[in-house]
Amino acid sequence: MQQLVLDMGLPTGPSLKNFCAGPNEAAVAHLTLWLGDATSTLRSPVPTYLWGGNGCGKTHLLQALRAALQQQGESVGWLDPNVQAPPEFDENWACVLMDDVHAFNTELQHVAFNWFVHAQTLQLAVLAAGSLPPADLKLRDDLRTRLGWGHVFALQALSEPERRAVLRQAADTRGIFLTNEVMDFMLTRFSRDLGSLMELLDLMDGYALQTQRAVTIPLIKTMMDNT
Repeated sequence: MQQLVLDMGLPTGPSLKNFCAGPNEAAVAHLTLWLGDATSTLRSPVPTYLWGGNGCGKTHLLQALRAALQQQGESVGWLDPNVQAPPEFDENWACVLMDDVHAFNTELQHVAFNWFVHAQTLQLAVLAAGSLPPADLKLRDDLRTRLGWGHVFALQALSEPERRAVLRQAADTRGIFLTNEVMDFMLTRFSRDLGSLMELLDLMDGYALQTQRAVTIPLIKTMMDNT
């Protein structure tokens, strides 16, 4: 069977609490401290940069910050390679978030630098993520140096034993019994990104309840055929 790639987000949305930190506890602790709570009015303006390969959780963490700030009634500036018409910098933003900066074209680099300068002037933080460490980014020098002068965290993807442990714990919480065969099937036939695997687990749980069947490989195949 050809591997299926399920590019699905967590059903409850990304948050710092539902991020499985694994080897990235220092980064999560830093972001949690920076975020504070609804009463926080003074956040450190020192920039933060997260870097690492696919599946390490960079986008999840930035989206989690955006969601948390919006829940606190604040707005943020968001920039990624898919933004077609970036807005003007807004002085009311709580911070600036930039994702996949390694893929910024010339126009987005200009916008990013402009936002960075305005944010620094207003003592607002810029939190960014990319696939490479700051020194290796193929970006304009003034932007690259600004991305690297604050807090820098190298994120690592969870190992397979860690992913299995997280899935097992999540399944136990839902009252689902995952056999080793089902676990192997999930990890070899679907996207190995933890967010997608957790979404798959939720789909399996709902489908099993709907059909009154145990979670098995045939159930997963039937579910995918009906999706």
